[in-house]
Amino acid sequence: MSFLDKLNPQQREAVETVNGPLLILAGAGSGKTRAITYRIAYLIENAGVPADSILAVTFTNKAAAEMKDRVNDLIGATTLAQPVISTFHSFCVRLLRRDIEALLVKPSGDDPHHRTPASGFRKDFAIYDENDQQSVVKAAIRRLGLDDKQLTPRNVLGRISYAKNHMLDPQEFFLASSDPKTEQIAQVFQIYRQELRKANALDFDDLLLEAVRLLRDAPEVRERCQRRFQYLLIDEYQDTNRPQYELMRLLSGKHHNVAVVGDEDQSIYSWRGADIRNILEFEKDFPEAKVIRLEQNYRSTQPILEAASAVVANNAKRKGKKLWTAREGGAKLGYYEAPDGENEALFAADYIARYFREAGQEGEEAPRAAILYRTNFQSRLFEEALRRYQLKYHVVGGFSFYERAEIKDMISYLKLLQNLDDSIALLRVINTPARGIGKTTMETIERIALETGQPLWSAIGSAVEQQLLQPRALAALRGFRELIEDARAMLEGTFVERASQTAFHHGDTENTEPAVAPKD
Repeated sequence: MSFLDKLNPQQREAVETVNGPLLILAGAGSGKTRAITYRIAYLIENAGVPADSILAVTFTNKAAAEMKDRVNDLIGATTLAQPVISTFHSFCVRLLRRDIEALLVKPSGDDPHHRTPASGFRKDFAIYDENDQQSVVKAAIRRLGLDDKQLTPRNVLGRISYAKNHMLDPQEFFLASSDPKTEQIAQVFQIYRQELRKANALDFDDLLLEAVRLLRDAPEVRERCQRRFQYLLIDEYQDTNRPQYELMRLLSGKHHNVAVVGDEDQSIYSWRGADIRNILEFEKDFPEAKVIRLEQNYRSTQPILEAASAVVANNAKRKGKKLWTAREGGAKLGYYEAPDGENEALFAADYIARYFREAGQEGEEAPRAAILYRTNFQSRLFEEALRRYQLKYHVVGGFSFYERAEIKDMISYLKLLQNLDDSIALLRVINTPARGIGKTTMETIERIALETGQPLWSAIGSAVEQQLLQPRALAALRGFRELIEDARAMLEGTFVERASQTAFHHGDTENTEPAVAPKD
């Protein structure tokens, strides 16, 4: 039996439409992941498309992993060539690690003794997480003499991310501002961008922006990518922002073999830059596009679909779908409007307790219930209510492994070994564990870096070579530099040579000590 026999008529049409732009409007629970994965398998198995010329992008690592597993189940994972299935950001990292130096601008007339660095990012760039970003923003706020209580780093980063998602640089953001606070954020944005460039670091928004800039400004890279990826599939297209749209447009080439899957009724991320016009105007961008609607729902009962459809029908901007299901029956929906959060939690706990009692009386085994809440702080009230009813529970989520201090310390050490210009990583580990490098020493180093335009690592070297600090601080800084250089030598496989040179140097030092000790 052909795997196509497992598809409904609309899914099959989406799978068998090989060439040209394709818009798949997939309602909730309509089997969109099946349509995408079967389409990839069909392109390889039936249409003769080389597997490695297919690029499928989605938004989460979990979704990408699930897509890979499903495709491998259909075509097998034994062949050497595989389709590229990844998140937007993972794809951009791979692209930038390979080709970002195509954008380096080398200065003319370099003095070999005073090398001027090229302008742009090197392929060993660091990727800053939210804590790293906040550290840069806090320093920028301090430098400008602004109040970090009135202008919190988290809010500033949110506004900077919004600007980047709309492809606005600091000057454009400043010109579009209409109040003093936004102007201040634009100033912080400018310093933030300068500091990241100085540290050879990108944040998550930059991964998209720099990938777009690379494809736009480096024709040889763009043409190679277009030759490689002849078929492009994009999941959750309703949640794409402008950089992701530009990335799709640049990759699609002249053949426009791009298939996008989405549901305008599920677009909920406009607050973080998602532009619903990308899906609503797909046919405007590609007039020859074919539109297929997946409307059969496999997940819900008819009462749920009717209720959901009645709500979403009020949306002003939508292309329209009518979901239906072959499943019969189903419980009616209910709702409870609580006067406050405590009452809401008690209602949920009471309802669950009654459900468990009734299930036990009917002989059902191990009944389960789930409470979905929007933000983490809400869990406390529900936990208290469940405890009051003596109900056991498990909170999904919690404290991330990678947010633990010791893990972040180790990752920062590894980042610094990879990229000595990563000043945020350096600041985290330079006195972890404590090695006598205090606040005063670091203020001096930061001032040297600011005055000279150097990264912190280079400023430390200058301070040590020019003896700009007290002997105790200089000794601590030398020890830290030696630690990092030793570790880098281990990483590069040159530690034996370095150890020999260090021993030889120390031997020379011991042989040249003065015969008479200086007086105190």
